Amino acid sequence: MAVEIEKKFLVNSHEYRNMASACHTIVQGYLSKEPERTVRIRIIDDKGFITVKGKTIGCKRLEFEYEIPLDDAKDMLKLCLSPILEKKRYIVNYCGYKWEIDEFEGYLAPLVIAEVELPDESLPLQLPAFIGEEVTGNPKYYNSNL
Repeated sequence: MAVEIEKKFLVNSHEYRNMASACHTIVQGYLSKEPERTVRIRIIDDKGFITVKGKTIGCKRLEFEYEIPLDDAKDMLKLCLSPILEKKRYIVNYCGYKWEIDEFEGYLAPLVIAEVELPDESLPLQLPAFIGEEVTGNPKYYNSNL
C-alpha cells in the first residue's frame, strides 16, 4: 500500500526559479474527482501517467501511480472532465527534501503552489524563503478542485 504524506503551501516569491534543478511541462485531467477517490491522467514532458488517489485525511492519503504509453495518456485526456490543467513544475532540493513548485497557466494564472512529500508527518520541516501560507488539507487548493 502506498501512502502519500504531503504538505502544501502558497508561494510568496519567484525565488524558487533560481534554485530549481529542473522544470517540467505538465498537462493533467481527471477521470474521477470524487473526494473518496480521484483518478488523474497526466503528461509530464513526453511521458504519460495514471494516478489513483484515496481520500485525504490530514496530510495523508493512499496513492498509486503508473507510467502508461504517451499516446494512451493523450487519448485518455480527451475523456477527462473539464477543465484540463496546464502548469510548469519546478523542482527544488532544500534541506534534504524535494519541493515541487507548480506555476499554473491559463485561467489559474498566476496561482503558484509548492508541495513537499515527507516520510513522516511529525518530522520538523525547514521552509524555504519563498514559502507562504500553508494550505495543506484545504480542498480549495486540491488540483482536482482547481
